[in-house]
Amino acid sequence: MLKITFLGAGSTVFAKNVLGDCMLVPALEGFEFALYDIDEQRLRDSENMLRNLQENLHKNIKIKAYLNRKEALTGAKYVINAIQVGGYRPSTVIDFEIPKKYGLRQTIADTVGIGGIFRNLRTIPVMLDFAKDMEEVCPDALFLNYTNPMAVLTGVMNRFTAIQTVGLCHSVQVCTKELFQSLGMDHEGIQEKVAGINHMAWLLEVKRNGEDLYPEIKRRARDKQKVKHHDMVRFELMEKFGYYVTESSEHNAEYHPYFIKSRYPELIEKYNIPLDEYPRRCENQIKNWETMREDLVHNKALEHVRSKEYGSRIIEAIETNIPFKFGGNVLNTGRLISNLPEKACVEVPCIADRSGITPTYVGELPEQLAALNRTNINTQLLTIEAAMTHKRDYIYQAAMLDPHTAAELSLDDIVLLCDELIEAHGDWLPRFKKNEIFAAL
Repeated sequence: MLKITFLGAGSTVFAKNVLGDCMLVPALEGFEFALYDIDEQRLRDSENMLRNLQENLHKNIKIKAYLNRKEALTGAKYVINAIQVGGYRPSTVIDFEIPKKYGLRQTIADTVGIGGIFRNLRTIPVMLDFAKDMEEVCPDALFLNYTNPMAVLTGVMNRFTAIQTVGLCHSVQVCTKELFQSLGMDHEGIQEKVAGINHMAWLLEVKRNGEDLYPEIKRRARDKQKVKHHDMVRFELMEKFGYYVTESSEHNAEYHPYFIKSRYPELIEKYNIPLDEYPRRCENQIKNWETMREDLVHNKALEHVRSKEYGSRIIEAIETNIPFKFGGNVLNTGRLISNLPEKACVEVPCIADRSGITPTYVGELPEQLAALNRTNINTQLLTIEAAMTHKRDYIYQAAMLDPHTAAELSLDDIVLLCDELIEAHGDWLPRFKKNEIFAAL
């Protein structure tokens, strides 16, 4: 069976981007696009939207919505994952509001930090359920994971299941283009090399005709730092550590111990850091959804232009055997990045073709960049230990090793915060037991 299954298909805008892209690939004519979501209304919305798009594009594909996950997965060749466990309410609100009581502020809270830890803990069991179904009904399918926290979830799938998984983000493909646009530089014809971990990969090389463009980038960035702009954290990291990071300043502000500090509130203003940015976006999306829904779901004239997402291009490369290079998240097996742990999930250049996904060897990162990556990897690996053992101690230790959390809170307050978050999330989390280290607390 030629079948692409989309888990979390109620994400209508994202389903349009990824499956709309797939509709534009001639090699995917005749495929079934199988849609699954636990929210039946949102599922039907996406089904209707894709049927309108199919009709306008005159594509020979089958679109089918499923209420049974295993049926949706049966026989799939590719599985696209875009779920959010717990949603904005209650889970994301909990992840923001309870840490605020302890003086711990966040911007996005979906990758590391206290919000990222708890998003992982409620999502990993669902991902393992997906894998169990896939091992039964589509064991050879390629799992394209778009769900955050990217590194942990992709790492769990590759370490603890038999499902071939690659994690896909949006930041690598737009990193240098948006950087050059912001600095008024010409992006055409550049050569780049990007590697690290998800949301903290590094622009290691950027050249044109053999000329290193970093000196000019840094000169213009220093000039731009004299006035407020949206990318001040990344420019500061580049100034202090030598390289530009792929993901946005609002994300990176909470991945490091330097920027969001209750003792130095002036840093928020200095670096233009948007605290509570993700809740603000969610509220705006909720407020505007009915208008967006009308434009998407019931628009008989709906059109689509291929997006920047990697998914359709990877699938196209495998179907046609025309190689496609992309930044993918994979296990650091064989030390693709030699000064990062082998259990880590790294973001490196990968090649897709008929043989599947082949990650490329990067070698050593500059030591200061590897050191920054390891501060986040520590928390990621301990979060995985917590999820796989159900030991509460590992949750505490993951939070204690998180750079931002550790910079703000005492060890005792971190334990109290984690306990309160576990209690608040209730049935969205598995049961976690204390062992000998924290049993008396």
